[in-house]
Amino acid sequence: MDAIKFYQTGTFTVGNRLLAPQQRTVQASEQRSNALNSGHRACQGCGEALGARYAIDAAMRATGGRLIAANATGCLEVFSTPYPETSWQIPWIHSLFGNVAAVGTGIAAALRVQGRDDVRVVAQGGDGGTTDIGFGCLSGLFERNDDVLYICYDNEAYMNTGVQRSSATPAAARTATTPAIGARPGNVFGQGKYLPGIAMAHEIPYVATATVAELHDLERKVRTAMAIRGARYLHVLVPCPLGWGAASHDTIRLARLAHESGLFPVFEAIGGELTGSSKIRRQVPVQDYLKPQKRFAHLFGDAPDTETLERLQALADRNIRRYRQVDAAGATA
Repeated sequence: MDAIKFYQTGTFTVGNRLLAPQQRTVQASEQRSNALNSGHRACQGCGEALGARYAIDAAMRATGGRLIAANATGCLEVFSTPYPETSWQIPWIHSLFGNVAAVGTGIAAALRVQGRDDVRVVAQGGDGGTTDIGFGCLSGLFERNDDVLYICYDNEAYMNTGVQRSSATPAAARTATTPAIGARPGNVFGQGKYLPGIAMAHEIPYVATATVAELHDLERKVRTAMAIRGARYLHVLVPCPLGWGAASHDTIRLARLAHESGLFPVFEAIGGELTGSSKIRRQVPVQDYLKPQKRFAHLFGDAPDTETLERLQALADRNIRRYRQVDAAGATA
């Protein structure tokens, strides 16, 4: 009997099959696991749903389907598991908001006691459950070098509870708790924490960043992480149309502009040392990335806030230097 072929409308899946096999994403394969299946309740254009689907399916392929996922409270958990339903087709457990790293560690420890080194563990959460509430548990995972891949899907605020600021919210961004009022509207400069850098400081075996604009890169980094034992950290930028005040069809465009402006560096590190970065062939001004987002609308009024834009541009330029985002020809502008 011939195999039944399933095609997904509204995606690049069908077109992917026109590429050579080595160029296709996992999603182009009929053998994809569909770990995060259809029927979930994510918003239209949700970057997190896209990032999680690609990341977990890539992990499933890398492990031969022997994977257990722990998931912190947050958007990903809420939209994928409205009781009593679930869109997950893998062994999956929901943890509290702040302890998913500890839960992942516990699962890995139980597997080790059972002698099951063929089953791997992924812990995943948003920026709130990672950079804020779960920061202590995550640092402990890194310090102990537990055999867990931790994936942070970063949409830069607490989107599920009303778009409140997190420590991953960028400077000058408007949120429910950093309103666009006063002499310095939006989020305060100099606050927050950069988790990929903190993970590198722990000198764990593998740290990487990625965006949903480069899905091949995301899948490759998941494969690389699953080939390594010990603590691994993957930080994925996942634009949120609702919280960012952006058009749902601009999710991929914004993720790409975040990298090309320098505001979100894309790189890899092993043992705390930078080993590779995704080069920017032509740097775009930060305003090209910021202007399509209503959370930065206060910077572009009748009298644009040039001082703040210059400060943000300086941050982007520093990222490009720090994470070696310049291509071989040195063209970033």
